Amino acid sequence: MNKEKRIEMLSRLRDNDPNPTTELNFSSPFELLIAVLLSAQATDVSVNKATDKLYPIANTPQALLDLGLDGLKSYIKTIGLFNTKAVNTLKTCQMLIDLHGGEVPQNRAALEALPGVGRKTANVVLNTAFGWLKDNEGKYFIAVDTHIQRVANRTGYAKGKTVEETEQNIVKHTPRKTEFFFNLHHWLILHGRYTCIARKPRCGSCIIEDLCDFKDKTED
Repeated sequence: MNKEKRIEMLSRLRDNDPNPTTELNFSSPFELLIAVLLSAQATDVSVNKATDKLYPIANTPQALLDLGLDGLKSYIKTIGLFNTKAVNTLKTCQMLIDLHGGEVPQNRAALEALPGVGRKTANVVLNTAFGWLKDNEGKYFIAVDTHIQRVANRTGYAKGKTVEETEQNIVKHTPRKTEFFFNLHHWLILHGRYTCIARKPRCGSCIIEDLCDFKDKTED
């Protein structure tokens, strides 16, 4: 995929969905942080079902700590890996109180130091909760998950064997326009979730099919 096709791909995704956002329900940076932490190897739908009941009861670090481990598990037990996630969530809450005054830090290193929080989660929080396009070092970034890894490689937009390599190549090939960088994560993840799905992509209903490098296109 060349530069012109990439720009056209981004333009079509923008025109189709000018203001995309995460499908996780949240009303604060803390709620988003916990939701993304819980969403690892789980669907946004399952996380929302749990947090829609949890957050009205406890949506601050101290409130979650006050629930205790068993109390938190009772709300998130329908989410995959809930035992480990419950432990990490409470440890994260304690660190936020001890180190950051109960607030979510706007710093990648500080975010990644939290239990259960990796680069992808940190990137999502910085981008979606705080509107960041660049990290603390002034470098552009994008959160890459399995959907984005698949879409970027399958379409030819940016190839990489690892999510880190794919992120670097997405950044390299994306025009330095705020609207593109701010929304690209959501465009790609939604495209991968509903159109460019893993087993059988819906190429026939894809708005960027003619731009895509994927050879085994389907008619659906």
